[in-house]
Amino acid sequence: MTANDFRRLALAQPEAIEKAHMDHPDFRVRGKIFATLGHPEKGWGMLKLTPSSNITSQKAEPEALLPVKGAWGRRGATSVNLKAANKRTLVKAMRSAWRNTAPKRLTEQFPEDH
Repeated sequence: MTANDFRRLALAQPEAIEKAHMDHPDFRVRGKIFATLGHPEKGWGMLKLTPSSNITSQKAEPEALLPVKGAWGRRGATSVNLKAANKRTLVKAMRSAWRNTAPKRLTEQFPEDH
């Protein structure tokens, strides 16, 4: 995966927009961040998962998906090593991050497999 692949996947989510936060791109739905790019450094991204989906994702791709250090990671924030990430797993994780962040009324408009 590349940074542009990550960006395309994020922007493919319903109502997703790109903004910037702390000098790196982020992706939001209705003003709330569900993914970031270039954090903690170039070649990495972050997804806002739940703690349980964070663990499941890490088991699927332990080289690509790692918990963010500290409290953010314990709450589900997951670092993505773009070079090691499998597209299929990242698509699923990106959808989860979007669903975890988007308002319930919006997620109800889109089936789990949108």
